[in-house]
Amino acid sequence: MKALIVDDEKHVRDGIKILAHWEQVGIREIYEAANGEEAIQLIQTIRPEIIFSDMKMPKMDGTQLLEWIKENQPSSKTIVVTGYDDYHYMRKAIHFGSTDYLLKPIEPEILNQTLEKAVGEWRKEEAERQRKETSSLLINEMAPVYRDRKLTQLVNSDYLQKELFEEFGWLKQSRDYMVALVRVNGKTMKAFQGDRDLTYFMILNIINEIMKENSSGIGFRYLSKKGEIVLIFWDKFELVERILVSIYKTLKNMLDISCPIAAGKPVNTSSKLIVSYHHARNVLLNRNILTASERRVYMSDIVTAPSLKSLIVYSSDIEMAIQTGEIRAFVELMDRIEKEITEKEYLSVRQVINLENEYMVISNKWFKHYNISFKTSEDIEERVDLFFDSNGTFSLEEFKKRKKREIAVFLKKVKKSTLKKNNNIINDIEKYLQENFDRDVKLQEISDHFYISREYISRKFKQEFNENISDYIVRIRMDKAKSLLKNSQLKIYEIANMIGYQDDKYFRKVFKKVEGITPNEYRAENVKQ
Repeated sequence: MKALIVDDEKHVRDGIKILAHWEQVGIREIYEAANGEEAIQLIQTIRPEIIFSDMKMPKMDGTQLLEWIKENQPSSKTIVVTGYDDYHYMRKAIHFGSTDYLLKPIEPEILNQTLEKAVGEWRKEEAERQRKETSSLLINEMAPVYRDRKLTQLVNSDYLQKELFEEFGWLKQSRDYMVALVRVNGKTMKAFQGDRDLTYFMILNIINEIMKENSSGIGFRYLSKKGEIVLIFWDKFELVERILVSIYKTLKNMLDISCPIAAGKPVNTSSKLIVSYHHARNVLLNRNILTASERRVYMSDIVTAPSLKSLIVYSSDIEMAIQTGEIRAFVELMDRIEKEITEKEYLSVRQVINLENEYMVISNKWFKHYNISFKTSEDIEERVDLFFDSNGTFSLEEFKKRKKREIAVFLKKVKKSTLKKNNNIINDIEKYLQENFDRDVKLQEISDHFYISREYISRKFKQEFNENISDYIVRIRMDKAKSLLKNSQLKIYEIANMIGYQDDKYFRKVFKKVEGITPNEYRAENVKQ
């Protein structure tokens, strides 16, 4: 803390400096001035918390100085020091907010009591100033959030309390209203390094500056729907289109972003703001994104908007394309779909969102079918936003390229999954044959059991084991027979029955063909050994 002593008599200044317990009250710096003019120069520079001032001084007296301090440095606490016990001076000191009035010669005890009181009052008032400043900063920071929340409630509610209208003094229940909608997409966010709050702050600053100039409404972040700013107009409806065009162009020129804007229809009560909002949203969703335009401002519905085309009708074609396993089949299919959805040179945002939504449903179905892991997609509208450039132009070619890449990755995973699955199936078939070698297992039985074609089983089994299934079974039986023949207690016909041959003569014939000797000869050789 700092203190200033103002008196034209040096011995008085020295006396106060010596007698006061400065350090005890936290004062570390002490300055002096011989008159009011010198004091003002010092006060403007050092901003002292405590000021002692004489009342009678040359050039500028104490009364004038106190008046200046009250006007220009009101946070400082003043203590009047004078040799005159005059009610006039005392009244002036009180009028200008002095903490106390000390008479010369100054008594040390009274001086320090007064100093302690002045410092205490200053600390108390400073704490309150700090609290108010902190509160003010917090309110300023929270104001946009509070405004957005309250105005979002205003749009969504069909019942509004009177206090809300009074809080936003510009609202009157008797007015007509109109809602306009501004779409803030992912490309816009990227222009601000992905900082969502900064994006809205910058855009809303521009919007509300233009709205304020025209005294026609207010814009805010619509918290019920990601990527939307809502504008409420309550006056000058005839200027709405001009204002919206001005907003669009200013955003484009200043921030180099394209935010499409749509206006809803007027409503005659605040409880119908949501009706105007939905109308504006429909206008935005139904706009034709194949047309080139310098400004993306839309004022009315597309009444003749074609009905939405569905991907579901292509389900069988998609299944056939997947079975071919070739991206070429999908390219042909995509060309057919494009031709159908862009008939009459018209394509709406709603149509693209609908296609994307159904594409995700169909994709997830096939991922599950092939037991391939997949991630749940982000917001559908955000996915579509990716294909609008900084001028607001939709790139259908880029959209198709993205789909081709995704499908190509899917087909690659399908091939890998199918190969792994098929290899597992062949191994399972081998195990099945080993467990059932002692009976007549037909190819059809294996086909029915594993749900794959006989032709595929025959081909893949031969590739994997370099022999057909019938030869494989014979080899298993012969290996088992050789093991049993080493047991001299078993009859040949018993062994034949045990490995799946009802006719022991046929068994003997097969054994000799495979092993080059008869079962009896094999037994004789191995028993001797």
